[in-house]
Amino acid sequence: MTTQGPSARRIVFMLPGPLERLSGGTIYDRQIIDGLRRAHWQVDLLVLSGAYPWPDAAALDAAANQVARIPDGACVVADGLAFGAMPGIVQSHRRRLHWIALVHHPLALETGLNAAQQQQSFANERLSLEAARGVIVTSTSTAAALAPYGVASAQIRVVEPGTRPAALATGSRGTGTGTGAGAGQHHPAPLALLCVASLTPRKGHAVLLDALAGLQGRNWILHCVGDMQRDAATTRDLRERITALGLAQRVVLHGELDAAALQDMYQHADVFVLPSYHEGYGMALAEALACGLPVVSTTGGAIADTVPAHAGVLVPPGDNAALRMALERVLDDPQWRDALAAGARRARACQHDWPAAVGRFAAALEILERGTLPAPAPAPAR
Repeated sequence: MTTQGPSARRIVFMLPGPLERLSGGTIYDRQIIDGLRRAHWQVDLLVLSGAYPWPDAAALDAAANQVARIPDGACVVADGLAFGAMPGIVQSHRRRLHWIALVHHPLALETGLNAAQQQQSFANERLSLEAARGVIVTSTSTAAALAPYGVASAQIRVVEPGTRPAALATGSRGTGTGTGAGAGQHHPAPLALLCVASLTPRKGHAVLLDALAGLQGRNWILHCVGDMQRDAATTRDLRERITALGLAQRVVLHGELDAAALQDMYQHADVFVLPSYHEGYGMALAEALACGLPVVSTTGGAIADTVPAHAGVLVPPGDNAALRMALERVLDDPQWRDALAAGARRARACQHDWPAAVGRFAAALEILERGTLPAPAPAPAR
């Protein structure tokens, strides 16, 4: 293999699956890759196969073969969903490759893991991060969450996502997100609640359903948009819960939608709801604010940094009683809903675009790639 010196304008981007996926992490990766290429960086893609962050032996063998073919001295930006799950491969190439980890959120913070899985995820990711020259995260909250992993603050750069320009939502009744003016209809359309999130335990759909089960006397409909294939067991459980709670006529599971259809959902929503236990940033929340939608969400992870207090109401993760109270007020009080929508419009004016995010990412790469490789941690005493 020919040895080449590191180049600040050429990278390999290692992905845990196809770039066509519609998850927040993949959208971030795609926007950064496209932006770097427009800025004349050469970005070579290394797309892994397997169910990351829990790859089987065959997936790890395939990944090992792919990584072994990367030229010596290359700078490899590795999405954390894969990077943290393959410590053996990362460590075996720590001197040959310049690893830069892109951590959307620590793997051990995923909701639904048992104690053994959580411990294993933490140990794997810590070992992988030990081999990285630097780490790029998507929020200051995630940067702080890496402290237990032994990552020095000098090795971390925060590059928040950009937000695509969007038209202000017109709402379900065609009068904008403030629906008080339309409330005098004899048969007003139901207020449209929108949740955009993959159907996984961390996103908290079960808590949302339990909260809404106590509000069936109100006029609302919930549209859930997001991947229904990633966690088949969660999708099955949520379908059963919808039926058991008598919500089959009030909750629509749309699955993944293309960009145009998703934007249409935002445009015709009245309130955005995301009951996540943890978010490394919360790109769907930023998209909702870009449409001027009032937000009901949680304090999990970086959400409080993404949603200002004047644009939404945040409750503790997993607290369905608090979530129900917040939803009850946003459904019953059109003036308050209007005030939150106005706050969302103010937040919208302060959002950064993707070109700015790409510029910050490129600057972070140029600094971190020149950094010194951390020394291996000492072996534990016997």
